[in-house]
Amino acid sequence: MRPLFITFEGLDGSGKSTHLRAVAAHFDAADVPHIVTKEPGGAPLSDAIRSVFLDPRWGDMDGIVELLMVFASRRQHLLEVIEPALASGHHVLCDRFTDSTIAYQGFGSGVALDVIDAVDELATSRRRPDITVLFDLLPEEARSRGQSAKRRAADPAAGGADRLDLQSLEFYDRVRRGFLQLADDEPGRIRTVYSGGPRERTTRELERALADILPAR
Repeated sequence: MRPLFITFEGLDGSGKSTHLRAVAAHFDAADVPHIVTKEPGGAPLSDAIRSVFLDPRWGDMDGIVELLMVFASRRQHLLEVIEPALASGHHVLCDRFTDSTIAYQGFGSGVALDVIDAVDELATSRRRPDITVLFDLLPEEARSRGQSAKRRAADPAAGGADRLDLQSLEFYDRVRRGFLQLADDEPGRIRTVYSGGPRERTTRELERALADILPAR
């Protein structure tokens, strides 16, 4: 199998990061070469941009400012990490990519989609993953999971609520609708998994969604 660029999308709390790690464990067990990375971030300069982007001290941020920050981070991430890994024969498992920018900055913050497309062309030449798994969950449930004490304790680096955690449920409803619109537009690339039930059920749905690429147990 050629190396694949596989992304995991959804609202914070949807289970995307947990299930990314599960796919990575499948690859580890089968000695399939791969890397795990994330956005915003994934490279030293990209991580520095991420820390500013998510810092709640800055409060509300203009959508265009957000857009330029995430694409600056993304371009460095592509140049330094993603493309070299693929070229060396490694699958890339990435937590978020451009779909998140379209959903959050476009549908959520109201940045015109043609503006996002123009910046995407400049920064990435409209680079798209080979496969995207979208974990769909109602905003109310995603928020209750994403801000739970248990999740924060499991990820000490997360600290308190970040700048995006402070957005309204209406904002996250727009973001969710953006993700679902993307899935409707690109059913060949985006594979939707409903993650509102028990983790075991979501895991089974994920394994079915990725049956063509997951190594046999």
